[in-house]
Amino acid sequence: MRKFVVDRVRSILSRSLQLQHRPQPRLLSPLPPALAFHSSAMASYPSDSSFPVTLHNLNPKVLECEYAVRGEIVTLAQKLQQELQASSGSHPFNEIIYCNIGNPQSLGQQPITFFREVLALCDHPAILDKSETQGLFSADAIERAWQILDQIPGRATGAYSHSQGIKGLRDTIAAGIEARDGFPADPNDIFLTDGASPAVHMMMQLLLRSEKDGILCPIPQYPLYSASIALHGGTLVPYYLNEATGWGLEIPELKNQLETAKSKGINVRALAVINPGNPTGQVLSEENQRDVVKFCKEEGLVLLADEVYQENVYVPEKKFHSFKKVSRSMGYGEDDISLVSFQSVSKGYYGECGKRGGYMEVTGFSADVREQIYKVASVNLCSNISGQILASLVMSPPKVGDESYESYIAERDGILSSLARRAKTLEEAFNKLEGVTCNKAEGAMYLFPRIHLPEKAIKAAEAAKKAPDAFYCQRLLNATGVVVVPGSGFRQVPGTWHFRCTILPQEDKIPAIVNGLTEFHQKFMDEFRD
Repeated sequence: MRKFVVDRVRSILSRSLQLQHRPQPRLLSPLPPALAFHSSAMASYPSDSSFPVTLHNLNPKVLECEYAVRGEIVTLAQKLQQELQASSGSHPFNEIIYCNIGNPQSLGQQPITFFREVLALCDHPAILDKSETQGLFSADAIERAWQILDQIPGRATGAYSHSQGIKGLRDTIAAGIEARDGFPADPNDIFLTDGASPAVHMMMQLLLRSEKDGILCPIPQYPLYSASIALHGGTLVPYYLNEATGWGLEIPELKNQLETAKSKGINVRALAVINPGNPTGQVLSEENQRDVVKFCKEEGLVLLADEVYQENVYVPEKKFHSFKKVSRSMGYGEDDISLVSFQSVSKGYYGECGKRGGYMEVTGFSADVREQIYKVASVNLCSNISGQILASLVMSPPKVGDESYESYIAERDGILSSLARRAKTLEEAFNKLEGVTCNKAEGAMYLFPRIHLPEKAIKAAEAAKKAPDAFYCQRLLNATGVVVVPGSGFRQVPGTWHFRCTILPQEDKIPAIVNGLTEFHQKFMDEFRD
């Protein structure tokens, strides 16, 4: 054994020496802009050709991929946070406030008690038989934990499950979908996933064969879509939401972009719709949804319905309607339209981002294609069991008469009403800023204000080799500690500039955020006023 290790080390050292003298491959195309920051940040690392993997020989699809919500601004925020921890008072703020990503519990939102009680009991079933448990956990949480454990082979949350997810949990989710929509749901159509993101990736992997295949995506869009399309080698076909009409989704725009793509030889496979919208916060009307369904049916497009914010609707004049409900109410069945609906435990009022739970409901696909979807799912073995359990709880919370019902309703409504108040406060604050306009947040967890920057600021951004909104966001971070995401990371109408800000900081912190932002913005405009 010792001789094997010595020989192996000698072999590695010999190969390393050979690689040091090998000429570096020529970079055929310049690095994407997103890599400029990362390249400079990694300059301190060895960059010679002794490494077998370099930026020159990485998969170009990875180099093309960008994910703005955890990009350069966030990297800088993390550096500033470390500096604050090392030296209090080293910056003009006391903490970093992450308004860049929909991560509610990181900003103080408390989990739903019933959900966590059930999870705890499922993860440690030995305490179910202890007398003390009756006094620590609600009776319905104990009962639900027993029900779930009876559905899990071996009653072990640490074991693999069926690749689509535990059958009993899929039964519960299907029943929840049926109760929500008023139309039947089949548990065999449910694929439980580690959040909605892997489900989106799975569908892109299935639909995109080359750069000649395209996906219609809303602009502004959640960067998951542009990133996953790039990683899987397809083409993003943009359709622009109308900011002037509250980020309206307009059918003539869809048709125009579809025809433009076809004229360029792009075979558009699917239409992605985010409702409620991210980053734009609009909630589609049912009439608008009907038009979208009709468009997909007429054009033979798969409808990818991102519905992870379905619980987050803040205006009384709007209601969430799933695209499946809308399509079925139009008389369209399995043979009429291919529809994939995404849901997640990370959003809503639950905000269980770290538990990584979610699902996709897949309808309107042939049996042989469904076998291929299952095959792709099985490559990952299964999603995590805690996330699966949470997905079932989200779609089947306590009901009237259950011991936990009143506390559950109080927690749920308290979170949602607070989010609505925070959205309104931030929207009003943004609209009071010079040169800033902000549409109402009808739903989701974000505002996407437009900033009309002075020409002097735009030129300063160009000199700093940054997009103007990224320049603004970085200056905001350095002055206030507030982290927002430049609109350029979500794509936008050329020549316009925005940023995305979550509504998630706790209410007692909102006034300080508003004051800091207002003071910063005034100084920024004074500095760069034309």
